[in-house]
Order: sequence, then C-alpha cells, then structure tokens
Amino acid sequence: MNFLKAAALVVAALLVSVPAFAQFDLSGTWGSRSNQDEMERGPGPDPVDYLGLPLNDEGRAKALSYNYSMLSLPEYQCGYLTPFYIVLGPFGLRIWSELDPVTGRIVAWKIGGWVDRDVTTVWVDGRPHPSPNAPHPYGGFTTGVWEGDTLTTYTTHMKASMIRRNGAPVSDQATMTMHIVRHGGLLTIRALIEDPVYFSEPYVRSRIWELDPGVNLGNGVSSPCEPITELPRTDTAAVIPHYLPAKNPFVNELTEKHNIPAEAVLGGAQTMYPEYRKRLTSYVPPAICKRYCGCGGLGVPCITDGSGIPR
Repeated sequence: MNFLKAAALVVAALLVSVPAFAQFDLSGTWGSRSNQDEMERGPGPDPVDYLGLPLNDEGRAKALSYNYSMLSLPEYQCGYLTPFYIVLGPFGLRIWSELDPVTGRIVAWKIGGWVDRDVTTVWVDGRPHPSPNAPHPYGGFTTGVWEGDTLTTYTTHMKASMIRRNGAPVSDQATMTMHIVRHGGLLTIRALIEDPVYFSEPYVRSRIWELDPGVNLGNGVSSPCEPITELPRTDTAAVIPHYLPAKNPFVNELTEKHNIPAEAVLGGAQTMYPEYRKRLTSYVPPAICKRYCGCGGLGVPCITDGSGIPR
C-alpha cells in the first residue's frame, strides 16, 4: 500500500512539473541573419515583381494599380503590414511570455513589433476567435496550441495590406497558420497565408533566427507614428496616387533588365513551382549580374573585381 502511495506521489509530481501551456521557452532576443532572400528582406523587391506569388486575376489587377506615392498620404503613412511580415521583414524578433497573475501560467506569447509591423499576441489559453464582424487590428487575432515541440498558431482578423512591398495585395479576409519551432539557439517559423480574395493558392514562407542577447531590438513595442503632409497636392486636391488598367509604367522593367518574360513577372500560382522554369524556353540570363547579387546588403560584405562589379 505504501508503495502504491509513493508511486502515485511520484506520478503527480511529474505531472505538475510538465508545463501546461508550453513545451519550449520561446522567449529571448532572436537576431536576423542575412542568408535568406536578402533582396526582399533588405532593399525590397522591384516594382511589378510578382514572380512566385499565387495572385489571381483580381490580385494582379490590384497590384498593378499600386503607386508608391500612395504611402505619402497621411491616411497611409502610419499603416502596418500584416503579421505575415514576421517571416518577410529584415528585422530580428523579441519574444516574451505573458502570465496569468493568479495561476502564473502562460496565457500568451508576444512577438514584438517594429516600425512597420504591430505586436503579435499568440493566445494559448484556449480562448475562441472573435466574430467575423469584429474589428480587424493591425496585429490580427492569433491563437496557438502546442503540438509536441511545435507551437502551431492561427491568425484571423488581419487588415488588408501588402504581401510584398511593391503593392502585391492581401485582403482582410486572409488567414495565416504558423509553425514555430526552437532548435537550441535557432528559431524556425514557417508561415502559410491563404486569401480567398486575391490568391488562387496558399503562399508559404519560412525563416530562421539565431538567439543573440546582444542584439538591440528596443522594447518590442511598435514605434509611434504621427502622419504629416508630404506632398503639396494632398493639401489642395483629393488625389489618390494610382495607375489605371494597362498604364503601369514598370510592367516591362524586369524584362528589360533581366530578360525575365512578362508572363513570369506578373506571377500566378504556377510561378511558385520549379517546374515552371521548363515553360520559359525563350529565357536567356543576362551576361553578368550587376544588381542583387547576394552581397552588399544587410551587413553582408560585397567583394568586387576592382571595377565595382560583384564577383
């Protein structure tokens, strides 16, 4: 009998010692490393570069109407990108937990914001998602559950924004699923976003960060913003910068610079897959790479041959 009681006490102690809401501690300062998609994460994509995006006809039309001057309007200056920008942006991450003041259990994980992305709160206390008609905050609404060693999250209620920093759109009906895994000093996040309005297929990206306590990311709170009038014409006329259908002047830019066929530049689900290369039978690579050659951005040194051309 004493043996059974002792065994029961051991089992109870083991159960108490197992975290109820987390399998791994995700908290810390995670530094960005410039070895993944440096062009898009750093200087940003070229205008009308939708290659690899699953845009449908509506998404492509919306993207081609985008004019960069739109960001100068006061009503657009302080807007944030969606939480999907976690895996797209060039910055590191600050992650911390939020505890229940009574039980001490973790109720949420916070992924800090930056100048162009709001704080993402991942609720892990079992609360439901709000009504479809509830407000859409910049950070969306995210819940998470642990599946073994992976924190799987689901985000709804995101504001309409861009999936790429050249106007490629994502609607306010989009949803996102992330899988967050820690491997010692490395953090991997795989994000899948689905948009019934502008996408014909889901879009998937992944990224890795390295634990680095020396990285200065501030306090993780989104930067304050105060809109101002940047263009004189916004004071005198109701002008919204945009391009009318078939009037975007940058449609042929990548074709002229890199010989990329226009059908590829305009994107679509088929351009996400390796097999699409077989369709580009007329593509001839430029003789030499002079731009975005994998060096010179985000702290990566650029080695040249003496004439200024990367080698």
